Amino acid sequence: MPDGKIGAGGEHPRIYVCAGPGGVGKTTVSAALALGLAVSGRRVAVVTIDPAKRLATALGLEELGDEPHRIDERRLSAEGLQVRGELWAMTLDAKSTLDRLIGRLAPDSRSREEILGNRIYRDLSSAVAGSQELSAVAKLYELHHEGGFDTIVLDTPPSRNALDFLDAPRRLERFLGGRALSIFLGSSGIAARLIGRPTFLIFQIFARAAGVDLLGDLTAFFRSLAGTVEGLSERARGVSGLLRDPQTTSFLLISSPERDPAKEAISLRAHLEQEGMPFGGLIVNRVHLDGLGGHSPQEVEALLAPQLGQRLATRVAENLADFDVLVRRDAESIAHLAGAVGDQQPTLIPQLAEDVQDIDSLARVASHLIG
Repeated sequence: MPDGKIGAGGEHPRIYVCAGPGGVGKTTVSAALALGLAVSGRRVAVVTIDPAKRLATALGLEELGDEPHRIDERRLSAEGLQVRGELWAMTLDAKSTLDRLIGRLAPDSRSREEILGNRIYRDLSSAVAGSQELSAVAKLYELHHEGGFDTIVLDTPPSRNALDFLDAPRRLERFLGGRALSIFLGSSGIAARLIGRPTFLIFQIFARAAGVDLLGDLTAFFRSLAGTVEGLSERARGVSGLLRDPQTTSFLLISSPERDPAKEAISLRAHLEQEGMPFGGLIVNRVHLDGLGGHSPQEVEALLAPQLGQRLATRVAENLADFDVLVRRDAESIAHLAGAVGDQQPTLIPQLAEDVQDIDSLARVASHLIG
């Protein structure tokens, strides 16, 4: 079975975007890739939006903040790693990232306070759906242009949400240049006429009954955004171009050999191609590699009997025969997956005996990734 390595040619892009189905170890692979690159001498930041804090645990930390935090070199050297570069890590906080972005783009302190204090903005920025993708876009732009990192490794959400992430810059561009925003940036009378009198009356009745002027809040929110529209549009265009620049960005597709994740990975690969995203390769995690090695159970039993004794050799050969079923299943699945996504030398990470939960186990995963 062919097995490739990430960056086997000796070169690495500025940005690795790790995408794929959920539950295949994407966060672990992202952290291991970042660790391997740091060991090789690069200044690396790994960004995860995984709320389960698995990245912090694997790095031996209680928690990670929403700004890059350098992993202490002494912590890494204590595990026997000679790190020639730097490893930084962070967990994305959607609301604080958007708050900081608005704060930077607002023309003055009054505009900033109006946006951050608006009820509509507070509700939108606190909602998980949608805000994660926009926050990831904002943070990626910031780290790329201002972070001073050689490489950024971005851990995306599972495939269904990853598609939202990939589409987020263009959606933001369309919204900022769309008719809906221009309506609310105009006078409230125009907005009322354009949304229709029946709907406007419903807003008025709701305002009297609930004491909440939803139309007024919406109008105030969009008007307060006026000073940030140009900056937000520039960011959206910048990230959209960044994600499609093969000299800068590489999308790594991460899957496991199981049928459903492989099927989902193939679908995501088609979307990447459709959107013009540069594909960097396939990584298959949790692969069963060691079975009978092409021998029959009887041959393995005969080879082991002199060292283990007949009874134990028979049991070991039977266990290996059972395991060999998984090995052959994985090989067939990987061959199909590799052909479907267009990578005949995928990077394979074997199924480990234990969960990846510390730097030592991350380093073992990294050894299978880096060329």
